Amino acid sequence: MKKINVGVIGVGYLGQFHAEKYAHIPNADLVGIVDEDQDRAAQIAKKLDTEALPDISRLVGRVDAVSIVVPTIYHYRIAKQCLEQGIHVLIEKPITESLDQADELIALASEKGLVLQVGHIERFNPAVRAVKARLTAPRYLSAERAAPFTMRCTDVNVVLDLMIHDLDIVMDLAGADLLEVSAAGASVITKQIDAATARIVFQNGCVADVTASRLSDEKKRILRVFDGDNLYTSDYQLQKATHAKGGNGSACALVPSDISLEKCDTLNEEVRAFIASVESNAQPLVSGSEGRKALALAHIITGSIEKGITGFVPVAEAQK
Repeated sequence: MKKINVGVIGVGYLGQFHAEKYAHIPNADLVGIVDEDQDRAAQIAKKLDTEALPDISRLVGRVDAVSIVVPTIYHYRIAKQCLEQGIHVLIEKPITESLDQADELIALASEKGLVLQVGHIERFNPAVRAVKARLTAPRYLSAERAAPFTMRCTDVNVVLDLMIHDLDIVMDLAGADLLEVSAAGASVITKQIDAATARIVFQNGCVADVTASRLSDEKKRILRVFDGDNLYTSDYQLQKATHAKGGNGSACALVPSDISLEKCDTLNEEVRAFIASVESNAQPLVSGSEGRKALALAHIITGSIEKGITGFVPVAEAQK
C-alpha cells in the first residue's frame, strides 16, 4: 500500500503532537517539518527521525498532505500556498481570520479536488460521539469550557481560542441553521476578550448556552444535552458520558448512569481521519465549510461583545 507523504508546518506546542502522530501512522510517511524556530524544528526532527526543512517551498513536490499548526494570522497565506501546489491541508482551528479568506480556501480546495479539513478535535471525542448517536431532537444544550491563563494562543480572543470548539459541537448537535445570538464578555488580562458567554437560538427552536473563560483556576470541558426527558452529559477531559432519564416527576429518579464508550487519543483520531480522507479523496468529517460555519458564529459573538450588544441579534443581520 502506497504511503501518504506528509509534512507539518509549525511544530510548537500543538504542532509537535501532529508530527508525532504522523510518525506513527503505518500508512503515512512524515517527510519533513517546517518551523520559523529552526533549532526547535531540528530538535523535533531528530526525535522523530525526519527532516527539518528551512521553508515551506522545500515541501512542494515531496508531500501529498500537510498539517498547518501556526498562529491564525498565517493560516490563510500558508494554506493557500499549499493548496495552489496541489497539497491536501489539515488546518488548525479557526480556519482563517476572515470569512472571505475561508471562502477562498474552500473554493480553491474544491477547484483542485483537494481535502481541506479543519482541526475541530472535539468531533472525534468519544464522549461527544456517544451522546450524538443517542439524540433524537435536542431542545437545550449547555457547554462550559474553562482553562487557567497561559500566554499560548493569546493572538486570538477566547471565543476563537476556546469557545469555537463548542460552537462547532452545538451547531452539529442542534442540526439546524442559526436564528439569533446574544453574547456578553470581558477583557481582563489581555487586550482581547478573555471570558465570554453566548446564547444561540436555532431555527428549529433548540437553544444553546455556551461559556468560555481562560481565567479559570481549573480546567473544565463539560457539555450537557437535554433531549426530551433525557439528560446527557459529556466530560471531554475524562472522555466520559452519562445518561439520566426523568419523566416520572421525581427528582430523585434523575440518577446518571455511564454510557459505554472506548476512550481514545482524539488528535490521533483526527489525523488518521485526515489521512483516510486523502487516501479516498472523500469529504472530511470537519470540512472547510464546517470550519467556516464555526468561524462565522464566533465572529457574530465577538462583534456583539465588542459593540456592547447584549440582546438578541438576528443572524441574518449580523452577517451582512
